[in-house]
This record gives sequence, structure tokens and C-alpha cells, in this order.
Amino acid sequence: MDLSQKTATALLADLSARRVSAADLMRATLDQIAAVNGPLNAIVALRDPDDLMAEARALDAGPWTGPLHGLPIAVKDLVNVAGIVSSQGSPLFRDHVPTEDDLIAARMRAAGAILIGKTNTPEFGLGSHTFNPVYGATRNPYDHSRTCGGSSGGAAVALATGMVALADGSDMMGSLRNPAAWNNVYGFRPSWGRVPPEPAGDVFLHQLSTLGPMARCPEDLGVLLDVISGPDPRQPLAVPSPAVSPVQAAELSGMRIGWLGDWGGAFPYDDGIREVCEDALSVFAQLGAQVEHVAPPFDAESMFDSWATLRSWNVAASLAPMAEHRAQLKDTAQWELDRGQALTAMQVHLASVVRSDWFRRAAEIFRDYDALVLPSAQVWPFEIETPFPTEIAGKTMDTYHRWMQVVVPVSLIGSPCLSVPAGFGAGGLPMGMQVFGPRGADARILSVGAAYHAATGWPQKRPA
Repeated sequence: MDLSQKTATALLADLSARRVSAADLMRATLDQIAAVNGPLNAIVALRDPDDLMAEARALDAGPWTGPLHGLPIAVKDLVNVAGIVSSQGSPLFRDHVPTEDDLIAARMRAAGAILIGKTNTPEFGLGSHTFNPVYGATRNPYDHSRTCGGSSGGAAVALATGMVALADGSDMMGSLRNPAAWNNVYGFRPSWGRVPPEPAGDVFLHQLSTLGPMARCPEDLGVLLDVISGPDPRQPLAVPSPAVSPVQAAELSGMRIGWLGDWGGAFPYDDGIREVCEDALSVFAQLGAQVEHVAPPFDAESMFDSWATLRSWNVAASLAPMAEHRAQLKDTAQWELDRGQALTAMQVHLASVVRSDWFRRAAEIFRDYDALVLPSAQVWPFEIETPFPTEIAGKTMDTYHRWMQVVVPVSLIGSPCLSVPAGFGAGGLPMGMQVFGPRGADARILSVGAAYHAATGWPQKRPA
């Protein structure tokens, strides 16, 4: 089999048994990038090929280094990687070359991965559409005129096209889930605290975003999740993380899975999205699960207001050091900065009270259901020149991120969530579903995903 189409688990087994050398895999990786990356623009800041080949040969000549030994990985360009331009998609950091790895990059490197470059992302990761003034836009491999989603868009495209077998991503408002759905791959948002963020600045207050793995099968997700998980002594809210690998398919007989649909009309969808997801839901029923429609368990507008407040507070805090360069920030970054800086402490507190209410209500729901399901996006991949959708099914969007409201129920309370491929629409574009559970149920959600993957194999399929 072509090495670019193998799973990470299979490649790592081949590397361990010396059936494939790290140099062989690196050569195949570089060849695949050269063949497909040009029009897609998924991998950026690629290191010198001769240096990469030398690093691979050195691994072949030395001892086994860890669970990712010899595997090429391009790191999302919101993460600092020593010796590689780390721009965050911003002109302010166009030439920034860190001398040290961020925590997630350090963990992957220590596990034996060869960090080959970066995957493209929106400026500062804002918006589920991967474009920036440093590298430009990343295109959807299923239709080059369409967006690939974001903010982990470059990672999803690199996976979908075989340029890498594993990828890291991050997710605040669907940044792992949306691009996974639009590129026919898997993205996993872990329980908040399982994968610690970079131990810099405030480490107590902002519990929204998390790092996580992306792959072409749930088993591969588990491999990377175990590498990047685990407490860090500098992080007070990081939690112990039992290993999830090897991820094995769950027996779904007797499980109850709740379908939340359009949340009682609160979430408008493009034509065809509900139908594709409901078809995919039938797979769970065929595997023995009891699939039921669940009435809206919480007020969607209260949830979104809470989210928008906490998000602006979080984003403004991270952008505050760049405030003197405000004119060089993109318009949505300026909007978040202004909005966040105008918030009062009591507004933030009340938003967190709503979040707490939803967390308690969700805990009640999860007593009755093993997992809940929603679509991963409300629209199909849109034209690449469009910054963001301004209406869905005739309903006007009042913010630049309202069109991704469907991911808020998960993001607001830090639930583990797997975006699974759901199939293709009439136009041949992919869609996905969010399968999520209570905090700490990471292993269960991945095993449910493994059963689904064994029955569907969507990443290995193409539209008619």
C-alpha cells in the first residue's frame, strides 16, 4: 500500500518492526507534499528536505525514541516550534522563529515525531475559515473553490490528502470539529484539562480552548492523544489522564444515543445537512444502539450569549499585548479585542453562571444517554472568497461566528467530542457529526467512534 494512505497506527507498527525506515517514510511524505500541497496550501514553513532526510536517517541509526518514532508531523501554526517560523497567521509574527518548543510540540518531539513544518491556520485562529495575510488561504481538497474550514484547516487538508498521517489541532469554537467534517476526517476535542495548554500567562481563568488530535481513524487519535495528554506541574487545572490506546470498537448494543437535531429550531442548517447526518445516525442503530430524538435541554440563546461573552473575554486577554498594533489585526480580532476590553467583571461572572447551569443540566442528560449527537457545522463548505456566512436558510447571522453556534453546547462546558465523517452531500462535499459525552468520557467516545468507523470507513471513500 502507498505509505501516504496508511494509518498512523500501521506506519508506527511498520517502523517498529523495521519493515519501513524513517527515511523511507520521510521521502514518501516529501513526495506527497510536493505532489499535492501546491494548490491546497495546507502545509507551510516546510523545513529543508535535506535536513528532514538527515533527521530521519539519524533516527534509523539510533535507538527507539517513543510511540511516534519516525513519524512526520506538521504542527498547527498557532504552536511555537523551535527553529520553524511560527507566525500564528499574523504579519506581526511573519518572521518569528522560536528557540523553544511549546509544550505540545515538545511532547510530540520527545515521543519521536519529526516536526517537518506547520499547518496553515486563520490569523490567531479566529474564524472557521483558514486564510491569513502571511500564507493565504487553504483550499478544500474536495472542491478547490471552497473553504476547508478552520482553524485547524491546514491540518485537516494535510490528513485528507495523505501529506501526514497524524495532526495536532486546537478547538475553541469548533476548530477541530468543523475542518474535520469538511475534509472527511476525524477530529477529537478532549475533555477540558486533559491536554494542558501552554503554561504561560493566566493559567486559572480561561477554560474554553483545548488542544487535541486529528486523524483518519479513531485508533490513530488515541495514539496522539496519549502522547499530548497528562498533567504539567505548571498547570493547576490539568487533570490526570488514563491512557486511551489502543482504541477498540465499543459494543453498542444497549447504548442510548440522543439526537439533538436543530435544537428545537434554534440552529438553522443548509439544505441536506440534517438528512446526511440522520442517515449517518442510522449506523448507530444498525450496530445495536437505541437512537432517540432529544428535546432542547437548555435555552440556546442564553448559551450563546454566555459563550460570546466568555470568548471575547478570553480572546481580548490573549490579544491585549498586540493592542498597540491594533490596525494590523484583522477586523474580527479588533472586534473581539474591543468587545472583551469593554466587559465588566460582573458580566463575565453572570456568563459563567449560565455555563454552570448548562453543565449541571448536561450532567442530568448524560445519566440517561451514553452520547449526544449534533451536526459538526450548519453550512456546507462555502466559497473561499467569503470571509464567513452572513445568513443560513434565510436567517441572518448577527456575529462573525454565529454560523458555528452548533458547536457551542460542547465548547461551553468542555465535554469530550468526536467529529465523525457523516458522508457527502448532493454537491459531493463532506459533512460530519459531533458525538459527545460527559467530562472524562474520552475513552468511551473514542470507542463509540471506532465502532462507527469500522462500519463506515468514510475517510477512505470519495463522493460519486
